[in-house]
Amino acid sequence: MSIVNLKSMERQIIEIADRLRGMRESLEITPEKAAQTCDVPVADYLKYESGEADIPVSILHRMARHFGFDITTLLTGEEPHVHTYSLTRKGKGVTVQRRRTYNYESLAANFMNRKADPYFVIVEPKEDPEITLNAHPGQEFNYALEGQLKIVVGNNELILNPGDSVYFDSSIPHGMQAMNGRVARFLAVVL
Repeated sequence: MSIVNLKSMERQIIEIADRLRGMRESLEITPEKAAQTCDVPVADYLKYESGEADIPVSILHRMARHFGFDITTLLTGEEPHVHTYSLTRKGKGVTVQRRRTYNYESLAANFMNRKADPYFVIVEPKEDPEITLNAHPGQEFNYALEGQLKIVVGNNELILNPGDSVYFDSSIPHGMQAMNGRVARFLAVVL
């Protein structure tokens, strides 16, 4: 990853952290209550709000759903504003680089009152075989588009090839990893 991209990713994390803290404070929610909602230790939650640690998308989803605001507001600082349809051209979705190995592109960020959050996800290969797990309320659908993707859902390891899909309870800890040293791309729909 280039230094420019790394600085852009760090700036984006700090901006999202500021919005998360501002949203929590405006709703008069204590850090302890927010950490409890996200099922993380208070110290970890405060690192997310300070920008010291990358904020998993699952944390943003939990906060948004539990406290009744749209995740788009956290990601972009703007409220969704369309209600008839939302057209997203190739490569033009709201991009959120969460970690160095994941890149999420929101495909319906401008649509008000969404019932689902669709993302185009790129998973870069990494040398560390450990998969970071996360969980969030609801359900998730993943459809493999390119490469080979290992998905862990609870105690189950699944290998997805292009055209394969999986639907699961996203409150169960889950994570993914690109296989064979190649990039994997998939469509994720969080419900």
